[in-house]
Amino acid sequence: MRFEPDLLDDQAHLADADPGGMLPAVASAAAHVRTAHRIALECGLDSVKDRPRAIVVVGMGAPGLVGDILGAACGPGAAVPVVTVSSHRLPGWVGAADLVFAVSGSGHSRETLSAAAEAARRGCHLIAVARKGSPLESVAAQSSGTFVPVPTHGPSRSNLWLLAVPPLVAAASLGLLRAEAEVFERMAGLLEDVAFRCRPASESFVNAGKSLAMELAGTVPLIWGSSPVAAVAAHRMATQLGKNAKYPALHGGLFDLVAAFDGPLAERDVFADEATPSVRLVVLRDVAEDAELEQRRVLSVRLAQDRGVPVSEVTAEGEHPLERLATLIELVDYASVYLALGYGLDPTPVSAVAEMKSRISQ
Repeated sequence: MRFEPDLLDDQAHLADADPGGMLPAVASAAAHVRTAHRIALECGLDSVKDRPRAIVVVGMGAPGLVGDILGAACGPGAAVPVVTVSSHRLPGWVGAADLVFAVSGSGHSRETLSAAAEAARRGCHLIAVARKGSPLESVAAQSSGTFVPVPTHGPSRSNLWLLAVPPLVAAASLGLLRAEAEVFERMAGLLEDVAFRCRPASESFVNAGKSLAMELAGTVPLIWGSSPVAAVAAHRMATQLGKNAKYPALHGGLFDLVAAFDGPLAERDVFADEATPSVRLVVLRDVAEDAELEQRRVLSVRLAQDRGVPVSEVTAEGEHPLERLATLIELVDYASVYLALGYGLDPTPVSAVAEMKSRISQ
């Protein structure tokens, strides 16, 4: 299967090859932020005052990233630890003194439903975020918890901000992060700006999403975020490349990734008749990175260049951590969809995952 860069500027192809509407879903991120913020206020999440011992975020797949987003936004100095659980069981220490967010795009995730029911039995304060009328709403009602109905459509990964904003509003009410209404509006404005620049009608040479997709094609991305905030975006990028483009990627600690600079996929034969896969360092740069991380970023890029390893850098925009995270995620989401479309793949279905889930349920 060959990557065809010319397809990215073929408007008919972009529409026909994306019947599930993943590109419009990515472009809806700003609307998702505003909608979720309004719903969170209507549900009283800005009035949560009893500070818990710990916050536990339960979610599978893309909803599980909500816990990472919340943890990065609160920062390492937060007075309350934030723990992400991607399992049907809660840790043994979770109890009545803790706040549990159960997050599910469809509200039908068996693992999330099981963990939410367990939280209710243990007497935890439960806040569930899912589609209205879902089984998760019933679990929240039976436990006298709070249910936040968000209008999700399609796969959970296309509804990230609908699912993430309500827990952020609650955490802000608890004083764990600074996130007034103005922060969410600035965040939405930046997402609109990125969406405009990466829109399908914008040609490849000025479209950062298409350009990044073309750089990634034929390489194995080694993705590193230069701060805790950017690390969350690196995780998101790896999973989006896998699900949207069905494309392998690695993310993790910088030393682990740099080790591959001396491996077999770092050797490129410029005289070969056909291009062979090679690693590519992808740096998601946070403008608020500290001095040590900045030094590591600079050195990693220099090491890559010394060894002929190609490098892609993406820089966050905005001042607030949520703004910077949102702009990184929006751009890499676009790149993952354009990479799929450049290979002629429909970015929405993930047939291998669907088949695996089907076999598990048998």
